[in-house]
Amino acid sequence: MWLRPHRRTLVVWSSSAGPAGRPGGLRLTRSRRVRRWIRTGALLAVLGLTRLAAAARPRWRPLLAGGVLTAAGVMLRSGSGGVVLLPGLLLLASALFVPGGPGTARTRHGELERELAAYSTPAQRRDLEATLDQYPDDDTRELRDILARQAMTGHADRAGWRG
Repeated sequence: MWLRPHRRTLVVWSSSAGPAGRPGGLRLTRSRRVRRWIRTGALLAVLGLTRLAAAARPRWRPLLAGGVLTAAGVMLRSGSGGVVLLPGLLLLASALFVPGGPGTARTRHGELERELAAYSTPAQRRDLEATLDQYPDDDTRELRDILARQAMTGHADRAGWRG
């Protein structure tokens, strides 16, 4: 015959006033209070992560979500929470395929404009345009637009226009 382990009572009935002012109300126990604090903390963490994700750049959003899901999956690996590990890893991998934001394209476009500005004489421009003619227009459209814009501003500066 085994001895019963000593347990605390999970529900405590008291004769103190309950929420409606009636005696004999049910008082929350410690385990329920802890669960409520855990749920509240999880809700606040989700709200905080939602705000962080809204402020993050589009490239970093799947990385942030993948990091959170992977960390939760590793911590809860033995229970049913380990189910989120695989989606977290997939989001981390998919972050590699998200294209860069407009800031990256803008800096690349500025560098391209500076490099094309080195072709300043008409002979150099003709040589460059002859080289570009060998490729499809879809591939060289950005270069042609930059060259046309530079030619227009160069013509305006030579003519004394400001605009």
